Amino acid sequence: MKKCIVVSDSFKGTLSSIDICSIANEVFSSVMPECELCAIPVADGGEGTVECFEFLGAEKITTPVSDPWGRKINASYARSGSRAVIEMAAAAGLPLVGENKNPALTSTYGVGEQILHAVNSGCTEILLGLGGSATNDGGCGAAAALGVRFIRRDGSLFVPTGETLDQIADIDGSASEKLLQSVLRGT
Repeated sequence: MKKCIVVSDSFKGTLSSIDICSIANEVFSSVMPECELCAIPVADGGEGTVECFEFLGAEKITTPVSDPWGRKINASYARSGSRAVIEMAAAAGLPLVGENKNPALTSTYGVGEQILHAVNSGCTEILLGLGGSATNDGGCGAAAALGVRFIRRDGSLFVPTGETLDQIADIDGSASEKLLQSVLRGT
């Protein structure tokens, strides 16, 4: 018996990896009926990562978060037991900014809000896919959502974006370390 394996990422802007596998499952037997098909969706950490984990049986969790411009949206992550799979693109991805691309001003804050939701829901392991981001704040927005305090030279607090990273004079991560103890210990 012959076996064909289809392992595909998405075709950006056209078909998701799930769509590709569905099409393969629908038409493959008519082209090669003697062949067994194994279709597996994959993703590179960007758009479609959560969908692939759902395909494998993870639960889809949707929560309100901030998009790269701070507007409220609903974003989803996958959960399997105490593991959360979060794709940065769901809260800070390029499709969310459309033509309004300016990574100097956008933030990963919503990614941190997703992590916070997962941790507060009992997740002790976080897998974070970093593909497809519309930001370049180095994760400072996500860290701020998790309680990290970024401090300017004058003592004022702020949430850095790409263009304000040079204003960071000090960082206080004590609140986030306390918050993330269960993740850091893995229990």
